Amino acid sequence: MGVRGLVIISVSTGMVVATSAMAAQDEETNIQNLPPVEVAAPPPAAARRVAPARPVARVGAPGSAAPRTRLYVYPTSPGTGRGLDVDKVPSAINAVDASQIKRTNSPNIADALQQYVPGVSINEVTGNPFQPDIQFRGYVASPLAGTPQGLAVYQNGVRINEAFSDIVNWDLIPTAAIRSAVVVTNNPAYGLNALGGAIDLQMKNGFNYQGAEIDIMGGSFGRIQGSAQWGKQVDGNWSVYGALEGIHDNGFRNFSSSDVRRFYGDVGYRFEGNEFHLNGGVANNSLAGPSTVPAELLQQYWGATYTTPQTISNKVAYLNLTGKVEATPTWTFEGTARLRRFKQSTVDGNPTDTLPCDDPSLLCFDDDDVPAFGLNGVQLANTFGPGAILSQIDRTSTRSTSFGVSGQATNTDQVFGHDNRFVIGASYDLSNTQFNGSTELGTIGTNYVVTGSGIFLGQSGEPTSIGPVSLRTVNQYQGLYALDTFNVTDRFAVSGGGRFNAAHISLMDQLGTALNGEHDFYRFNPIIGGTFKITPEITAYAGYSEANRVPTPLELGCADPARPCIIGQFLVADPPLKQVVSKTVEAGFRGTKELMIGSLGWKIGAFRATNYDDIVATPIPGLTGFGFFQNVGRTRRQGLEAEVSLKSNVLQFQASYAFLDARFLDALTLGSDSPFADADGNIQVLPGNQIPRLPRHLIKASVEYAVTDVWKVGGDALFVSSQYFVGDESNQFPQLPSYAVFNLHTSYRVTKNVQLYGRVNNIFDHRYSTLGTFFDRDALPNFTNGAEFVDPRSLSPARPRAFYAGMRVTF
Repeated sequence: MGVRGLVIISVSTGMVVATSAMAAQDEETNIQNLPPVEVAAPPPAAARRVAPARPVARVGAPGSAAPRTRLYVYPTSPGTGRGLDVDKVPSAINAVDASQIKRTNSPNIADALQQYVPGVSINEVTGNPFQPDIQFRGYVASPLAGTPQGLAVYQNGVRINEAFSDIVNWDLIPTAAIRSAVVVTNNPAYGLNALGGAIDLQMKNGFNYQGAEIDIMGGSFGRIQGSAQWGKQVDGNWSVYGALEGIHDNGFRNFSSSDVRRFYGDVGYRFEGNEFHLNGGVANNSLAGPSTVPAELLQQYWGATYTTPQTISNKVAYLNLTGKVEATPTWTFEGTARLRRFKQSTVDGNPTDTLPCDDPSLLCFDDDDVPAFGLNGVQLANTFGPGAILSQIDRTSTRSTSFGVSGQATNTDQVFGHDNRFVIGASYDLSNTQFNGSTELGTIGTNYVVTGSGIFLGQSGEPTSIGPVSLRTVNQYQGLYALDTFNVTDRFAVSGGGRFNAAHISLMDQLGTALNGEHDFYRFNPIIGGTFKITPEITAYAGYSEANRVPTPLELGCADPARPCIIGQFLVADPPLKQVVSKTVEAGFRGTKELMIGSLGWKIGAFRATNYDDIVATPIPGLTGFGFFQNVGRTRRQGLEAEVSLKSNVLQFQASYAFLDARFLDALTLGSDSPFADADGNIQVLPGNQIPRLPRHLIKASVEYAVTDVWKVGGDALFVSSQYFVGDESNQFPQLPSYAVFNLHTSYRVTKNVQLYGRVNNIFDHRYSTLGTFFDRDALPNFTNGAEFVDPRSLSPARPRAFYAGMRVTF
């Protein structure tokens, strides 16, 4: 299974726990909001070397060797005997533990997910390593507003997709405090947006992490980062944990410096099987987002940017209260209450469609068809000098406050003399968001830096109004679910259940009435599956599930092709959109075997997911940056995933292969900057065309070998096949080339408390791009040669070879 240590995942509570390689057994943990999954990996083979006499900064407490691999769909300790064997879970299992996260020496959980989970790939569409897109099985969890999201993300059981646009800000999560990350498939219990599954992050607490650690690292491109964490169990019943991280990175591109500051803390109390936790965190990050850049500029300089400024400020504060009560030997009750405050501000320099009118003393919009008005409603005078190249700075501000409560009851009484586990739960979430946007005209220089003029655009009329926006939205989400697993025999188990989702979204225009709207969505999503133990070491599984995603306030406010908006920036109308429904079937085999050289784990599985009424962002031809959201009918994602791993105290090895076939199933017309667009700027998408930005093949391998008791060396490799450009849904343009990247790492334990480590990423300094799209070649000149752009490609360049070294001190 590729999991080392104990992992607990709560599908209903979102709870996940994992041990480090140094600990032999894990403790119970807090339960939060979503149905549990516990994974206990087999113990490593007998060690050839003697372990250090006194482990430090340990996770959990030392104990006897764990039993053979088990997965428990229950939030409490496996010692209660009420867990569900791994052979009873009818879906794929993908878990990453704390030791694997630490091995990447990365402040981004995305790197560990990409390295250790088949089917996961990342790209830096924003141009910032702290805000990657994470793609799994053709679905994405992205920080970029306007990206149709397809993965739900949970932290300690609390959904952290932001209320306004469902984006996921990975930079807000302190990586040092993550105990495990699990990618869950085939389960609607994770609520809205889990079309392709959910990513469940479980954080550390003082019961499962005791000791202290300081980690300092630095290296290429001005990277300086440090983290400190401390955990303690007090008097057996109380626990305290805290983690603090700070990171500065200059970036390898112009104007790409970022600063990350984040904290997480937890206070816990438990007695006689009952457990309560109060945890929360804060973050205050300043990020550059240089985004994609024309290929012709990259050919001149790999660190080029296209338009600047491109900055993001993210701030968050959240508090969660969770509790678990074991009322009887067979009944457990859990609950959570949560509060989250999020603020984001963006500054985005862009080309503009504002230009001098036929009367050069005035400004017009859209090729002189529409007057450009100021905030006072008067047509703007052209105060810019002769030869000035006009541009604009778009600014947005999003402030969201979210509150939620949930409860769950679990029963493990036998039914007709057979083991059975029944879970029933409910959740309620309320979010209030204030969104504001404005556009300031300016001029752009030969370095592609936009300088503001202090002149702000007002409403400029139909069809291309981009004036100021002030919108208040209220989201209300309710969910009711029930899941049951029944052991027909010791070898055969069936699972079934479902979740009912209800969503109400209110849009209230603060400047007029155009954005006002009330939207209701309802959906029941079923799940059914079964597992069969073929032999004591081989299990077969199969399952079917459904999930839904309701349109976000951002999408609902930008759904009118007659009144397009700047995607991800402004809203102008709210025609109704249909909710997206996915239907997934999944089947496969998995197994484990104890060998003399270690524990062998393997799995192979296939899936097919069909989306109905899928939502995409559609550009408007001839209007730079403008577009709208629309339902486009059916899309399908299907594929195959295989993995093999070998774990021992001396050797850690893992390799995987994933195949993905993602296609449109219905014909449609889309606007595009593709060179194959027709005279109206449209492309024709035919049934069977592949969905862009999704590579068909992923091959991964990682290895770490203990040369001595104190010295380890390792490396990892990633191959990503070619993919179609965003905007080439008709599949006519040559694909973005495939790439392979290789990394090396080593560590040396100087003393029991001090470890030195180093890492080289992209050791062959391969220049490749993780994403490609098209851009309007006429929007701005190519200042490098004084001519127009010829190449239509705009690329997201990957980081060149980078060296990092650090020191880790434990107490």
